[in-house]
Amino acid sequence: MNYRHAFHAGNFADILKHAAILMTLSALQARQPRLTVIDTHAGSGVYDLRGPAARKSNEAQAGVLRLMAGPAPAALEPLKRQVAALNEGGETVLYPGSPRLVADALRPADRYVGFELQPDEHRRLRENLAGRRNLDMRLGDGFAEASARIPTDAGALLLIDPPFEKADDYGRIVETVAAALARSPAATALVWLPLKDLETFDAFLRDLEDAVEAPVLVAETRLRPLDDPMKMNGCAVVLLNPPAGLEAPLADVAAWVSGAGEGGAGRVWRID
Repeated sequence: MNYRHAFHAGNFADILKHAAILMTLSALQARQPRLTVIDTHAGSGVYDLRGPAARKSNEAQAGVLRLMAGPAPAALEPLKRQVAALNEGGETVLYPGSPRLVADALRPADRYVGFELQPDEHRRLRENLAGRRNLDMRLGDGFAEASARIPTDAGALLLIDPPFEKADDYGRIVETVAAALARSPAATALVWLPLKDLETFDAFLRDLEDAVEAPVLVAETRLRPLDDPMKMNGCAVVLLNPPAGLEAPLADVAAWVSGAGEGGAGRVWRID
């Protein structure tokens, strides 16, 4: 997997991830007067689907372009609205990353803190979100710094979406979530993961259960069987301390996203 998210912007995995982020954010805002969103791997915030990276992979065809071209579940409407607004109602040529989606949904009392390790991506992030209030965009290692930013006196949502180019990414996710929930046990964490083979996914979930005592909600979508570890055969969103009421809309989104493959399937399940 290429770290530069421009290669994957607006693909099927982004649809599941970003729909989950928006519905989780909305549910937390309904019960929290102030919310801080911490993003460990922010990226550049906006992606040009006409750029060479996006055209090379062409992954947006099965994701956002499919989403904008036809009917979709009600749970995907917030994402469709934000994509349409970014493109001013015209052709879908720009896709919003997590920082842009969150920034557009923040209330005056809310705050976003995003970390980006790559200097050029960080520069583009600052340019793409220039002039907006309540945003703190930091150049640095989100794994190393995120847990210290989790507030203890307000609601918190931790977003973790690493590139999975390094062997220790899974372990660092577990360490970061454990540290964040040790600091603020009521915080919500949302982790995105690729699904390549079942053993890697199961091992991650076992490690997470051993390290953290919190309810877990898993939404996964598979485009094909998990029998080729060299391919991204699907993806999953893992929510710790999930707000109530997300099971049904997440299941609708997971099922719709799986329709981009042949013989795919989506499901949502809990670990309590």
